[in-house]
Amino acid sequence: MPTTSTQTRKSTATRSAAARTPDAIKLLTQDHKDVKALFKEYEKLVKAEADDSQKQALAEQICEMLSVHAQIEEELVYPAAYDVMADEADLVDEAQVEHASAKDLIAQIRGMQPSDDLYDAKVTVLGEYVEHHVKEEEKEMFPKLKKTELDLKELGASLQARKSELMGEEAPKAH
Repeated sequence: MPTTSTQTRKSTATRSAAARTPDAIKLLTQDHKDVKALFKEYEKLVKAEADDSQKQALAEQICEMLSVHAQIEEELVYPAAYDVMADEADLVDEAQVEHASAKDLIAQIRGMQPSDDLYDAKVTVLGEYVEHHVKEEEKEMFPKLKKTELDLKELGASLQARKSELMGEEAPKAH
C-alpha cells in the first residue's frame, strides 16, 4: 500500500518527537522520582501538622500523578512488555495487580477528607505500595525491557504524548 503524505508527515513528526523525548524508561523513572518527592513532602506536612487544605492538595496531586502514570503504563508499556518479554509475563502480571491495589487506595483517598480517620495512613500506605512497585519495575522489569528489541525512544514519545493528553496539556510540537 503506498504511503500518503499525511502518513509520512505523521511518521516524521513521531520520529522528531521521539528524538526530543527521553526514552520510555527514563520518562517512567523520572515520574517515579517526582512522585517519591511528593510523598516525602506529604510526610513533612503530616509531621508539621499542616493545614488540611495543604495535605489534601498534595494528596490530590499525588493521586493524579499516579493515576496518569498507571494509565500510560497499562495502555502502552505493559502490552509492549508482554509482546517482547513473553517468558517474563509474571513480572507484568504482578505490576498489573500492584496497580489495581494502588488504584483502590487512590479512590479511597479521593473519597475522603484529610480530617477523616486513616486519611494520612492511607496516603502513607499508598507511598509504600508505590515504593515497592517502583523497586520491582526499576530493578527487574526495566533492565529486561532494555535487553529487548523494543524501541524505547518511540515508546517514550508515545508515553509523553499520552501523558500530556491525559493531563490536559498540549503535547510537544514536532519541528
